[in-house]
Amino acid sequence: LSLVRYHNNDYSVPVTYGYREVLVKAYVDRVEIHCGSNCIAKHERSYDKADFIFDPLHYLALIERKVNALDQAAPLADWCLPPIFNTLRHLLEARMGKAGKREYVQVLRLLETFALPDVDAAIQQAVHLGAIGFDAVKHVLLCRLEQKPPRLNLEIYPYLPQAQVNVTRAS
Repeated sequence: LSLVRYHNNDYSVPVTYGYREVLVKAYVDRVEIHCGSNCIAKHERSYDKADFIFDPLHYLALIERKVNALDQAAPLADWCLPPIFNTLRHLLEARMGKAGKREYVQVLRLLETFALPDVDAAIQQAVHLGAIGFDAVKHVLLCRLEQKPPRLNLEIYPYLPQAQVNVTRAS
């Protein structure tokens, strides 16, 4: 479950640290979980009883492997994301089915490395360009951070509708 229990409350840790010994440091306002010398999770401390404190990012690696759990995952239930994320998910699933769910989770995993406003802006730009997919969003995101224009080759997306443009005649 990737949970650590402290004072009858459960705090999430990344799934990669499952079945490993960790050290819990509790402060008045927060709980830190360390594995070795690395701080692997920080949560606001809860003084309730039998409370679950989740960080959705901790579970994305597991959900990427078990993509059908995306809709029922408790850690993702209260995760408030901008509306463009739902739009992207619907577009990906409509075009690619189950593989679209997996690509959507890969886009969510970009939040492990990049800030939410950057990923949000990259998704909006990719949807605007009509290049909908993980590779396109990642490319646009990296180009935005490097302040370079994106160069998308849409031929590597065979499931996208192809646009046919006729050559105009000046005469």
